[in-house]
Amino acid sequence: MISHLDMGRVNRPYEVQLSEAAQRVLTSGWYILGKELTAFEADWAQYCGTSHCLGVGNGLEAITLIFKALQLPADSEVLVPAHTYIASILGITNAGLTPVLVEPDLATYNIDPQQIEQHITKRTKAILLVHLYGKACDMEPIRKIAEKYNLRIVEDAAQAHGATYQGKKVGNLGDAAAFSFYPTKNLGALGDAGAITTSDPELARRIFLLRNYGSEVKYYNEMQGVNSRLDELQAALLRVKIPYLDDDNQRRQAIAQRFLSETTNPDVQLPPAETCHQDAWHLFVVRHPRRDVFMKELQALGIQTMIHYPVPPHQQKAYQEFSHLSLPLTEQLHREVVSLPLYPTLTDEEVSQIIAAVNAC
Repeated sequence: MISHLDMGRVNRPYEVQLSEAAQRVLTSGWYILGKELTAFEADWAQYCGTSHCLGVGNGLEAITLIFKALQLPADSEVLVPAHTYIASILGITNAGLTPVLVEPDLATYNIDPQQIEQHITKRTKAILLVHLYGKACDMEPIRKIAEKYNLRIVEDAAQAHGATYQGKKVGNLGDAAAFSFYPTKNLGALGDAGAITTSDPELARRIFLLRNYGSEVKYYNEMQGVNSRLDELQAALLRVKIPYLDDDNQRRQAIAQRFLSETTNPDVQLPPAETCHQDAWHLFVVRHPRRDVFMKELQALGIQTMIHYPVPPHQQKAYQEFSHLSLPLTEQLHREVVSLPLYPTLTDEEVSQIIAAVNAC
């Protein structure tokens, strides 16, 4: 059986370095807000091309802290793709703001720029873009809309570590970006972890305070903050893996290119190939009109698949206030999407086996 994702195999190449980094933290005697975090923040800011990086507890808290730090009016609306993981929506509502769901482009799975403007009201203050599955959003038309209506742009880059748009890394395409380093991500920690990147010094300072109880000097609190700090251990582990991220992404791109060029099953709707070598390919997501049958047939052929995601946010019990919405494109995607195995340590033979199985179903 080829697993959808084998984290043991993914981390095995770094096992010695990860162990050394963990031992370094253990013997340091300093586990929160120390040298490892400072070094990681410098490394990740440099990688993304931003002036600042703030390590936080996880990707959801990264989104929430950005919106709290933006200090938008309490009745503000934030445009967000309807087709996304629920954390994107939770980050907005946890900050006390109102999400407005926008339908996706069926070809890219990302927010459809042509649908954005019709959702803008006097209360609209920001757009949360999700670079879903590792593909950067189409930023040029989105920037024009944001400039026209004076909207802040926030990136949910949780699935797009290393992806680029017109030569710039995600994380550096808006006012601020939220990253998750959940273990399954392209750059994955060994536990929960997240970060925020920005080149706005005042925004960075507010996030710096918010993540640590609103405090810069211990026991003196300037703001009503939270406890959301990337710990020294996870920072050290992530530092080990940053230098290998581009090579790992290139391997992902090579596998994706084979899927794109060698898949011949007419029932399988492939993602776009035009930006293959710009995308991070966190997931390789196809569409199939008879998804359940397709997945069972692949399972029988030794290929494990997953669904990202089976239930759209507006149909979740947590957001019953959205239950009246009609979002046919989002609902179609959630009925049809299937994620095939794609990770850097897949062998060429395993890739061939996956492709053969897909074509045989």
